Amino acid sequence: MNINELEKLQSEDLENVSSKERRTFLKAGLAISGLFMGGTVLSLTSANKAKAVVGQAPVEKKFPYSPHYSMVMVQNRCIDCERCKAACVKTNHVPEYGWRTTILERYKITGPSQTERIFMPVLCNHCNRPPCVRVCPTRATYKDKETGIVMMNYKKCIGCKTCMAACPYNARYFNEEIRAVDKCNFCIDTKLKESGGKYTACVEACPAQVRIFGDLSDAGSEVYKLVHQPDKVVWVLRPETGALPNVYYMND
Repeated sequence: MNINELEKLQSEDLENVSSKERRTFLKAGLAISGLFMGGTVLSLTSANKAKAVVGQAPVEKKFPYSPHYSMVMVQNRCIDCERCKAACVKTNHVPEYGWRTTILERYKITGPSQTERIFMPVLCNHCNRPPCVRVCPTRATYKDKETGIVMMNYKKCIGCKTCMAACPYNARYFNEEIRAVDKCNFCIDTKLKESGGKYTACVEACPAQVRIFGDLSDAGSEVYKLVHQPDKVVWVLRPETGALPNVYYMND
């Protein structure tokens, strides 16, 4: 496939992005700039930068939540030390068979017979339109009305595991001890409360500053500044699901 054919396919894919999805990202000051790997990776850029190319777009200033908690992963900083995982297990009492955050590996071809190992931290993406919430028959999983964090009410969970099947990020597991589904909740009842909303256990433990946590609705926060750099492209995972995640990825 030549460059012109590739550009044509990407252009057709972009036309299939719903207007609602575009508007939701515009709330965060981001514009969709491309789809790659069959829609598995959605490329985003600063809306201000995009305006210079496509013209003025209506940007909604009001965020759905305040604070609107989000996390930025600076992927190329990750060294797979797994301190984030250990901190999460200790803080949130995660059993050996479960996980709230983990690190995936992939290999990138850099030349003839040459590959580069890349680490990708993953966790619940606390989506704006979470499929897990939509399918839960008892409303045991829900969006916190103040922060937008996707939460679990263990007492309501009947263990049907429908939410596990619906999650685009495989970010849930069944906790045998409490007989309910469990997942990352941005340490809302532990580190987040303790730090006054400044950090989670995994963020505090990371020696390479891979994970940056904060309020995306606050223009002075680090997460806001990172995703709005005009010379940087950020991306989200599995945009084709329409879940609109609140975990963003970028490289230095």
